[in-house]
Amino acid sequence: MKHINKTAVRSFAKSALVGMLCLGTSFSALAQAMGGAATLFISNEVSKDNMVTLRFNAPKANDVKVVTQMTKSPVQMKKNDKGVWEATFGPVKPDMYPYAFNVDGIQVADPGNSNIFPNENFQNSVLDVQGATPLIHAIKNVPHGIVSYRNYTSKELGARQVLVYTPPGYENNPSKKYPVLYLLHGSSDTEETWTKVGRANFILDNLISEGKAKEMIIVMPYGRAYPTITKTGSLRDWPNLQEFKKDFFGNLMPFIEKNYRTINEKDSRAIAGFSGGGGTSLYFGLNNQDKFSYVVGFAPGMLKNEIDRNNAGAFENPEKTNKQLKLFWIGVGTEDPTYGTIKNDYMTVLDAKKIKYESFFSDGGHTWMNCKLFLSTVAQKLFK
Repeated sequence: MKHINKTAVRSFAKSALVGMLCLGTSFSALAQAMGGAATLFISNEVSKDNMVTLRFNAPKANDVKVVTQMTKSPVQMKKNDKGVWEATFGPVKPDMYPYAFNVDGIQVADPGNSNIFPNENFQNSVLDVQGATPLIHAIKNVPHGIVSYRNYTSKELGARQVLVYTPPGYENNPSKKYPVLYLLHGSSDTEETWTKVGRANFILDNLISEGKAKEMIIVMPYGRAYPTITKTGSLRDWPNLQEFKKDFFGNLMPFIEKNYRTINEKDSRAIAGFSGGGGTSLYFGLNNQDKFSYVVGFAPGMLKNEIDRNNAGAFENPEKTNKQLKLFWIGVGTEDPTYGTIKNDYMTVLDAKKIKYESFFSDGGHTWMNCKLFLSTVAQKLFK
C-alpha cells in the first residue's frame, strides 16, 4: 500500500461535516448521499508526469464530478466497490489550481486537503501541481519574508484584519525604510487569498532573491466594507467603493505608516488588485495621484457605463496624469469575461485621451493562475 499522507486521510464523518459547513446543507441530506463506513485513501495525488488523481468517499451518492480549472469542463468520477469515487486526468500544466467535488448537485471541498481557497461565496480546495522546474510561486531555498496578521480599528467599520508582508531582512535593518504595495483581493475573496492562493509572499521572496524586484512591504487588507456593506455585492460596486475608501485612506494607510517603516511619499507607493479589487485599485489610484505613482489592475472589474465616473481624476487632465504616474499597468486573460470591456471599451477611451498605460494579455481566464503571472510580472517594474 502507498504511503498515506496524514492530511489526505479523512473519514466519511468529516466529509459530511465539511459539506455541511461550506454549503449550509443539512447533515442528514449530505450523510444520506455519502453513507457507508470510513475508508482510508489518498484524496489527491499528482504523478511524476503530472497526471492528477482525485478521490472522494460517497458510497450512496448517485453522481460525483470534479469541478476544477485544471480542465475545461467537469470531470466525471467513477465509484469503486468500496464506495470511493475516483477520477484521473491530465497531464496538467504546473500551477496551483482550485477544485471541488459536486456530489449529487452539492459542491464540497476536498476533506482530505487542508489547503482551502479563502472565499466567502464558496470553498474550494487548492492543489499544487509542481513541474520539473520550480515556478515563481514555489517555496524555494531563499531568504523568506514574514506575513503578519494585524488588527486595526476603523472608525466606520470597527475591527478590521490586514495581512502585511515584510521582506527578508526587515527585522535586522531597523533604520531601513521600504516602499509599499497595497494589494487587493477579488470580490468574494478575503484578505488571505493573496497569500494562500496568490502566493504573493513567495513570489516576492523569489524575485527579491534573484535581484528582479525591489524589497517592499505588501499590505493585503479585507476589501469589503462589511458590516456597512453586505458580503454578497461586488467589491467594486459604488457603495462599497465609497465606504471602503473612507477606511482605506482614513484608517488603514495611517495604521501601516505608523507601525511599519514605510517611505511615505507617492513614488514609493503602489496599488494593485484583482477583479473587483482591480477595479478598486484603479479607482483609488487614478483618483489619488498625489498618493500613488504606480497603479495596477489585474483583470479589473468594471462596466462600460462606469468608466467615466471611476476614472474622473485621470480623465480631467490626461497630460498631468501621464506626468504623475510612473506606471499604469493593466493585465487580463484573453478568455477572461472582462477582456472585452477592458480591451474594447476601457483601453479605447484611454487611447483616445492619450493616457499612457502598459497592457499585458495572457492566455486563460479570470483565474488566480493568471493573478500569480500578473503579480510576478508587474512586481519587477515597481519602485524602479
